[in-house]
Amino acid sequence: MRLDKYLKVSRLIKRRTVANEACDNGLVTVNGRPARASYDVKVGDRISLRFGVRTVTVEVLSVQETVKQADAAALYKEIGR
Repeated sequence: MRLDKYLKVSRLIKRRTVANEACDNGLVTVNGRPARASYDVKVGDRISLRFGVRTVTVEVLSVQETVKQADAAALYKEIGR
């Protein structure tokens, strides 16, 4: 699954276009490297998102095309802020 779509499905970022812009602006890294929106997300990847001064790091536990809002947090494990 594409990185921008994963960020939207997991509810880490609300809209796919916003996720796409975050990737283009270098605010998203995967396994320590800046990632493009087209990056193919795999289980075990570590995604870091910068929101202003705050950085959120998560580990991918599952990749699913669709998921209910209540179950979205089960797709990843938060590692650090």
